[in-house]
Amino acid sequence: MARKRVFISFDYDNDATLKNFLVGQAKHSDSPFEIADWSIKVASPGWKGEARRRIRASDVVAVICGESTDEAVGVDVEIEIAQQEGIPYFLLKGYSSVSCVKPKAARSTDKLYRWTWENLKLLIGGAR
Repeated sequence: MARKRVFISFDYDNDATLKNFLVGQAKHSDSPFEIADWSIKVASPGWKGEARRRIRASDVVAVICGESTDEAVGVDVEIEIAQQEGIPYFLLKGYSSVSCVKPKAARSTDKLYRWTWENLKLLIGGAR
């Protein structure tokens, strides 16, 4: 089976470490996914178009949620792009010991999933 290409959406100001954890999990020998590190670090005038191009090139968007994800404008834009482009996405609870919040652009029916290796493999495989 081909490995799924994953775009990671996260709160760059508060949760960059979580993104690094997910990138590390992609390197496991039994990982069903790969990640091209497509983080857009600087909001240039054309960043939304670049984000759209990168999301279109992905099979799924993993949205890592932390304590302030509802204030991360970039995460909202990336979710809206995924919704417009028909790219599936899922919300991953970044921390087990603190309250994690959904982005504002998430649908009310979007579930916030616990981040475990088994859950991650299932979610990337389409179990949502």
